[in-house]
Amino acid sequence: MAGTGVIEDYVTGLSRTLRGPRRPKLDMITEARDSLLDSAEALESDGLRREEAERAAVQEFGTIREIAPGYQEELSKSAGRRLAALLFVTVPLTAIMWNVIWKVFPSAPTAYQDMPDWFIVVARGVDMLQMFIGLVGGLALLALGRGLRRIRRPRLVTRFLGVFVWAMLPVMLVSCGALMFGSQGSAGFSDFPPGAVASLVSYGIWVMQLYCAFRCLSITRRAPAPVVTA
Repeated sequence: MAGTGVIEDYVTGLSRTLRGPRRPKLDMITEARDSLLDSAEALESDGLRREEAERAAVQEFGTIREIAPGYQEELSKSAGRRLAALLFVTVPLTAIMWNVIWKVFPSAPTAYQDMPDWFIVVARGVDMLQMFIGLVGGLALLALGRGLRRIRRPRLVTRFLGVFVWAMLPVMLVSCGALMFGSQGSAGFSDFPPGAVASLVSYGIWVMQLYCAFRCLSITRRAPAPVVTA
């Protein structure tokens, strides 16, 4: 049975208060609405008018100020897990992809003879850095999963992950820019289709990571308000 407006106004206000990934947030709002409607129907069957039943159900459920912190904490965990999973999967795969590209690059390994002496050192440094980022993502994913029993403030894990990704951005940009500059002396790389595709894939993954990191920082910008108790 549809609500008269009391419940709908309540869940609309709750939705506007919460910040987080769309799907988990929608699931939370839907679950809250269904719970309120079930409670209202039970009260209505006990003799209350529909509007009175909805008001009583909302009062029993708790004010938005009371329940929003708990909901927001769950959304911050969800956002952190998404970014952690993205780093854990895509960063090592990107490193592997570029290793394969350079191995099949036309004239390789003779192509490396035309590159600066520092090229190999920087390339290996980028690979190690990518593996480190992937490792951090894996640890964060574990912390926001099974590790929740030991972590008192999972919101801080999510925020750290967002800061970490943005902190790594200038390092990766400078390193990858140096590699692109150093590879200019290798004839044919700019016309090598797999290399062009790999570059586009890398840029797309970077954009996804930065967007998710921005969302994590936005969601955890302020700590949830303390729960009000009677």
